Amino acid sequence: MNNKTIKSILIITGCFFISFCYAQNWDINLLENINPQHPNSFVWKTATNTTYPVSVSIPVGMFVYSKISKDKNTEEKSYELAGSIVIAGIATEGTKIIFNRQRPYEKYNTIYSNSAETGKSFPSAHAAIAFATATSLSLEYKKWYVVVPAYVWAAGVGYSRLYLGEHYPTDVLAGAVIGAGSAVISYWIIKKVFK
Repeated sequence: MNNKTIKSILIITGCFFISFCYAQNWDINLLENINPQHPNSFVWKTATNTTYPVSVSIPVGMFVYSKISKDKNTEEKSYELAGSIVIAGIATEGTKIIFNRQRPYEKYNTIYSNSAETGKSFPSAHAAIAFATATSLSLEYKKWYVVVPAYVWAAGVGYSRLYLGEHYPTDVLAGAVIGAGSAVISYWIIKKVFK
């Protein structure tokens, strides 16, 4: 990554966080329209519950396959995918500590949660991990039949967090940006290490 790219990423991120400060009314209004009074859809609960198993099983499966088939290229890709998830997890938890934002159902009695998770709201770790996985897969396997399902799944995870009342839209958007950015950073690092 060159200095111009890094500068552009920092400017975009700064603009996003500034707009975040002024977006609260839009944020809660959109969430109220998505979150039902009884958020118990099997589809959206399943989407949320697939995040960590899918995101962990893909790099583990790739690594196991690479060892069985002695495929160094797939092994490298498994490290990249795992790295993106680790970077996204660390970045997300650090950001949660900095912003310390309450979950929407804790602050508004018009938002209904299915499971009342603990922890802070901003950003969504589920969205970050899902988008880190989808972006890493898309960087390595540039076929539509990989890219489209990966991002449809990641978007479904993000939407499920809103439907279930666990996050604001800006939480999910920030998680998606962190996840995608983590994948790009991991991709860059792995390419440098294995060059």
